[in-house]
Amino acid sequence: MADFYYLPGSAPCRSVIMVAKAIGLELNKKILDLHAGEHLKPEFIKLNPQHTIPTLVDNGFALWESRAILVYLVEKYGKTDSLYPKCPKKRAVINQRLYFDMGTLYQSLSNYYYPQLFAKAPADPELYKKMGDAFGFLNTFLDGQTYAAGDSLTIADIALLASVSTFEVAGYDFSKYENVSKWYANAKKVTPGWEENWAGCLEFKKFFD
Repeated sequence: MADFYYLPGSAPCRSVIMVAKAIGLELNKKILDLHAGEHLKPEFIKLNPQHTIPTLVDNGFALWESRAILVYLVEKYGKTDSLYPKCPKKRAVINQRLYFDMGTLYQSLSNYYYPQLFAKAPADPELYKKMGDAFGFLNTFLDGQTYAAGDSLTIADIALLASVSTFEVAGYDFSKYENVSKWYANAKKVTPGWEENWAGCLEFKKFFD
C-alpha cells in the first residue's frame, strides 16, 4: 500500500484522495504536521527535497506535486482509462485544465488568501481581481459542458473540484459564474470521495473563521 503524506485541509491533497477513491485504491494516509516542522525532518527531505505535501511513496517510489500524482495513480492503478483517456487530444485538454488549475485558478486563491492567513498581510484588491479573472476563464471553458474536459468525469474535474470547494469555504462568492456553479453542483454529486473532500474543506475553513 502506498504511503500518502498529507493534511486533510489541503486542496492538492484532497484531489489525490478523491482520485484514489475513484479508482478503488487504498492509501496509507500519514498526516504531516507542518506547524511542528515534520516536513523538515531529514527522513522526509530524503523522500521529497522540496518538502511539500502531498507526497506519495509507492513501494519506494516517491512523487510529489498533486497533479503529477493524479496522473501516476490513474496510469498505474486505474482499471480503465476513463479518468485520463489514452487519446492524445483528450489527454491534452485534461493536461491544459490541470495546468490551468495549478498556475491560474488555485494560484489565484493562494496568492490572495495565504498572505492574509499566514502572514497577517492586508488584502490586495489586485489579487482579488485575479480570482475573478480565473473564474471567468473557467466559466468560458465550461460553456455548454457538463465536465471540465470532454464528456465524462476526468482527473481535471477532480483537481478543479478540490480548488473550487476551497474557494467556497474561503467565502469567495462565485455564484455569478453560471457555468461554474452548474458544473460544481454536478461534480459534487458524481465525484467519489466528495464527502472526505468536504470534511477537509471544513477543516481548512477554521483558518478563515
